[in-house]
Amino acid sequence: MKKVLVEICCGSADDVIEAEKAGADRVELNSNLFHGGLTPTIGSLVVAKQKTGMKIMTMVRPREGGFCYTETEFAVAVEDAKQLLTHGSDGLVFGFLHADGTINKERTAILADLALSAGKEAVFHRAIDVVPDWKEALDLLIDLHITRVLTSGQEPDVSYGTETVREMIRYAAGRIQILPGAGITARNFRRIVEETGTNQIHLAAHRSMADTSVLNNRSIFYGGCLYPPEDRFNIIDKDYISGIVTGLS
Repeated sequence: MKKVLVEICCGSADDVIEAEKAGADRVELNSNLFHGGLTPTIGSLVVAKQKTGMKIMTMVRPREGGFCYTETEFAVAVEDAKQLLTHGSDGLVFGFLHADGTINKERTAILADLALSAGKEAVFHRAIDVVPDWKEALDLLIDLHITRVLTSGQEPDVSYGTETVREMIRYAAGRIQILPGAGITARNFRRIVEETGTNQIHLAAHRSMADTSVLNNRSIFYGGCLYPPEDRFNIIDKDYISGIVTGLS
């Protein structure tokens, strides 16, 4: 199989460290992966850069639940983007839509200009999977010099969207990178690469870790009404990712 670049979706500096150990080529650093990934802390970026040699793309997403933000939320996104670039981000990952699901050209251009003027990459994330016309969206993103688009082919799982991803790659014709992601596993990565013709993939694989510090009072929860276990957290599964990297080498 041809060499395929592997990007890992990370939720912490420790995730980045584990991704590097697994042989990943690039990471996307977030916080709050449960909600699809939000803007990471500056501290997590700084430490990840200090402890690894990874190329680190950083998410800029001020809240969960859609991509049509208030003026205040967008102002926060812009300030976060500036701070992330100042502290070593290798590129910004973002997506801004209007209420009707079409791309907000003005806001997208502002973030793209921040990244590109700093000599970094500008990536439009899976917001493209809810636009009404992906060809029109790609044309706009190409005009804005966006580096790359992350997509599942407008399906919940990219394994169902390989035909669309392949069509996107053909349509892009080298004018913009198409990065398939969402639902890529050790069981399907070869098929997805073959069916899409991609030269890069985006995935995440975590294992559960125990934290016994909360076990003195099992009735206490610090989050919302979903009440996830307070004595567990996730970290990148290095061995699982390494198997995929090896399989793509």
